[in-house]
Amino acid sequence: MPTSPPNRPPRARFLGLLVLGMLAGVLVGCQRKPPQAPPAVTPTIPVSHPIEREVTDFAEYTGRTDAVESVSVRARVTGELQAVPFGEGTEVRGPKRLGWLTLFPGDLLFQIDPEPYRAMVDQAEGQLQLYKAQRVLAGLNYDQDKQAYDAGAGSISQINLDKANVDSADARIRTAEAALKSAKLNLAYTEIRAPISGRVSRYYYTPGNLVSENQTLLTTIVSMEKMYGYFDVEERTFQRLVGGSTSLLPTVAVRMAIEGETGFPHRGKLDFINNQVNPSTGTIAIRAVFDNERAKGGMWKLLPGMFVRVRIDLGGAYRSALVIDRALGSDQGLKFVYVVDGENKVQYRRVKTGALQEDGLRVVEPYKPGTDKEPESGVKSTEWVVVGGLPQLRPRAEIKPEQIAMPTTLSGGDSTPRRPKKQ
Repeated sequence: MPTSPPNRPPRARFLGLLVLGMLAGVLVGCQRKPPQAPPAVTPTIPVSHPIEREVTDFAEYTGRTDAVESVSVRARVTGELQAVPFGEGTEVRGPKRLGWLTLFPGDLLFQIDPEPYRAMVDQAEGQLQLYKAQRVLAGLNYDQDKQAYDAGAGSISQINLDKANVDSADARIRTAEAALKSAKLNLAYTEIRAPISGRVSRYYYTPGNLVSENQTLLTTIVSMEKMYGYFDVEERTFQRLVGGSTSLLPTVAVRMAIEGETGFPHRGKLDFINNQVNPSTGTIAIRAVFDNERAKGGMWKLLPGMFVRVRIDLGGAYRSALVIDRALGSDQGLKFVYVVDGENKVQYRRVKTGALQEDGLRVVEPYKPGTDKEPESGVKSTEWVVVGGLPQLRPRAEIKPEQIAMPTTLSGGDSTPRRPKKQ
């Protein structure tokens, strides 16, 4: 009876199955085709011609507004505050004069109790009348003694005494007149009137309070029809500003904007340049004056102390090319643009930039051909400049140009596409 073959060890069976599985996987893998890369998609990129127009170089600064005239109204005499007849925050009128003649003394702001000062006026007037009477008596005595002396019946010492009494009476009269004038002034100071025309602040004390001479601040008034704008200019810009000027103040355009305004709607002119440089900042303080605006019967648009942006023109106008600011890239601190060649490929072009205009366009230098030492730079007005999608582009990358008008911030950054031209 034949014997059965011995059983294989479990390990041998496992290895055999593993080898068969690997061979099957290799055969199946050889039958699969490698995945194919998707075809490259040419991106559609907006391009525009640079805009050519006249521009002026300028510099921008931050500053503060200040009133042309500003007065802190204080009490000129001590006394009880009786009345405050003005409205807080309203317009008040200052004095009107014609030469030395005062036509209108100014609106009444505060009334201090006048009775103590009216009594001082009465006292000074009485003292003056007393001294005048003494002067009359001294004059009569002098005249009588002088006549007796001329007749040989008087003495020279009496004449001298009478003359001294006359002179003393004259001096007392002058002193009394000065005291009366001072008393009348103090009485007049009990009525505090507006020294300038402008807008008055709130009152800091109500009737019944005691106010002190030359100490108590009652309110403030600021003029409103014109407003100063103060800003600091660095030395380099200052030299450029005054370099071609033939007068003490350069006749350049100064524009200003307050918070929330677009552009620089307020027009002004230089009014003052400080006489020294601030050594800690290296800047010169400059002031411009602007006309203030208000709606009819409404509030003034400019107030003292506002934070403002100031733009000052430097030099004359010149013609230049401009592109939207987002068309500019930065490469290690150098600015560049992408221009499209005849094969619809973008070419790297370095540019030098100027000031950013109010419509979001940036001044760029005109085109300069390359040399052995310097590569070509700038842009031509007839070239198509990439105005969008810069991060996804590289030099010599092929694109599908979408020709549009140069976008601006005033147009919302978008422009109507143009029909592509033949390259």
